[in-house]
Amino acid sequence: MLWLLVHDGLARLGGGGVSHEVSRLYFRWYGVLSHGSYPVDDRMWQYPPGAGPVLLSPALLPGLTYFQAFVALTLVADGAITFALARVGTRPARTLHGALLWTAALPLLLHIPLARYDVQVTAFAVISLLTLSRSTRACGAFAALGALVKVWPALALLGTPRGRTTREAWTSAAVTAAALLVTLATLFNNPFDFLRQQGGRGVQIESLGGTALALARHAGWQGAVRYQYGAMEFVGPYVSTVAALCLALTVAAFGLLLLWRVRARRWTPATPYDAALAAVLLFTVTSRVISPQYMVWLLGLSAVCLTSRHTTLRPVAALVVTATAVSSVAYPVLYGEVMGCTWTGCLLMLLRNGLLATAAVLAFARLWRSGRARTPERPDGEE
Repeated sequence: MLWLLVHDGLARLGGGGVSHEVSRLYFRWYGVLSHGSYPVDDRMWQYPPGAGPVLLSPALLPGLTYFQAFVALTLVADGAITFALARVGTRPARTLHGALLWTAALPLLLHIPLARYDVQVTAFAVISLLTLSRSTRACGAFAALGALVKVWPALALLGTPRGRTTREAWTSAAVTAAALLVTLATLFNNPFDFLRQQGGRGVQIESLGGTALALARHAGWQGAVRYQYGAMEFVGPYVSTVAALCLALTVAAFGLLLLWRVRARRWTPATPYDAALAAVLLFTVTSRVISPQYMVWLLGLSAVCLTSRHTTLRPVAALVVTATAVSSVAYPVLYGEVMGCTWTGCLLMLLRNGLLATAAVLAFARLWRSGRARTPERPDGEE
């Protein structure tokens, strides 16, 4: 992965496009943040306030360039995830399959994980889930920290067993989030400007809706692809309708997850892990944006599931790994085909997104069935 990053300028690897995210965009935001303000009126800045400290963190390694320090800290986060998965995997009723999946599958994304801060975000979610059986307050705190960097780690708390465990974890998350938000609002100006930019997002070409629009171009739809909001998105007739449909599907997915939470009667030690993976899968496939780095999240959560012998989502993890391999072919290797909406690009995205959609449906179905089984409930999810 490091070799690929050093040779990112090769035409087959996107001609330097992968590393530009750090060397240009992140570094520009670092300059703004280092002066005590979040980016203002920047259409590319769409992240919660917690992203600020992550992007400032390369300053902790003053002997390196910003790019070198960012990659070094990403490797530290990768090491933390691997260590946590391996340590938990040696406990009774656990397995090292999670550590194996993370170590073997992450390189399927080529050098993308080293040039995005999603490994750091995934570390918060992974550690949150793995600490649940030992410290519910730590679980909530790590989930909150991750959520303030990139929202989705909040879903790690969806499957916490009812009762004291849920109360302690969710209370800890709320207190941690409030404390960090107050701190960041005190230290920086304009911490919530990202909300204005997030609402303007369109339909990214790699999303499920984008795949439908790409196929529609072959049927005569007069849309086009344009770079905006930090991604290649479709513009043209019916794009707003597709975006609204994606949002409606996300709301429906949230409703299904709440229904599962209310009606579930059985928790196993793996239920919090399975619920987190199912939830993130559902929110990913219904999103207007499915960037390649999103696969880092799904690999991390799949790895957590495989640390437990009780998980019901082993087939889902296999689908995620397969989708990851296809994703790296679509970006950066054949991204020109995807942007051009050629048949090759359309088939690649249809395959990747079809795998993710299948994984999401299968994950929720298995989660639902496991929660309805007539076996004794384990209130605190302890092993």
